[in-house]
Amino acid sequence: MIDRRRALALAALATLAAVPAAADTYPSKAVTFVVPWPAGGSSDLTMRALAEAASKHLGQPIVIENRAGASGTAGPAVMAASAKPDGYTVAQMPITVFRLPHMVKTSFDPAKDFTYILNVTGYTFGVVVKADAKWQTFDELMADAKANPGKISYGTPGAGTSLHITMEQIAAARGLKFTHVPFKGGAETNAAVMGGHVSAVADSTGWGALVDAKELRLLVTWGAERTRRWPDVPTLKELGYGIVSNSPFGIAGPKGMDPKVVKVLHDAFRKGMAEPVYAEAMRKFDMEPFYLSTADYDRFARETIEQERKLVDMLGLAKKS
Repeated sequence: MIDRRRALALAALATLAAVPAAADTYPSKAVTFVVPWPAGGSSDLTMRALAEAASKHLGQPIVIENRAGASGTAGPAVMAASAKPDGYTVAQMPITVFRLPHMVKTSFDPAKDFTYILNVTGYTFGVVVKADAKWQTFDELMADAKANPGKISYGTPGAGTSLHITMEQIAAARGLKFTHVPFKGGAETNAAVMGGHVSAVADSTGWGALVDAKELRLLVTWGAERTRRWPDVPTLKELGYGIVSNSPFGIAGPKGMDPKVVKVLHDAFRKGMAEPVYAEAMRKFDMEPFYLSTADYDRFARETIEQERKLVDMLGLAKKS
């Protein structure tokens, strides 16, 4: 009996000792970084640059895995449901993670199913039309939408994205009715507007090269100030809409991660944000750093969940119980 008790006690001590040991030896292999958008878009390319930069400081490769769908929530949802909280799987967290559960039934709860690591940046958004379109300004496009309810169509990377929600805010503010056409990512939205399948596209600056080549016309941007790249283009705020939309995003893992592992990941990504390869990607896609620490990002996430609930309810997009 004594030997059995002694064996059980030793086994319990060994189990307890194994937990910090795992954290202390982290990382011992590559980390999978889920990007919830198709390969080749602005989100994918900037996150690849960040993964490359952060790998130098983590001491292990950070490997991108694209899991597009559900307006950017498919990847985080799969991670929350299937990944172990061991620090070897993390995901980019678009703001739709905080919004979509208020609109439709989802398999995840953003307040309970993730460990928030850090926030990194936000997007530059804008509305583009074909260069030969009849609308020279955003006000002209809006006037046409007012005169012809439902005739003006716009594409976005998905229902429930910040692009979709902001366009519906604009419609509500001006008493307009658009036709929304959701796509999977920037490559599809660009092809849709270039091919005349939609009147306009609201998206991040994956359209930038086409604007610079004068194949698309940029009518408005959505930041607090005009962009450095297109300083002649007004903002929504300037045009009297009172809206600033940049959809900040960060990185998270599954719920239950060891704080020591979270700190290692936080520090690697934070240092990666200062690397030239990431800074160049940010410049290319007109993004600005928006760093939040682990504690601040967790707080921001919970505040945003509630803000998005109120916004979805105001726009009449809330899921039916």
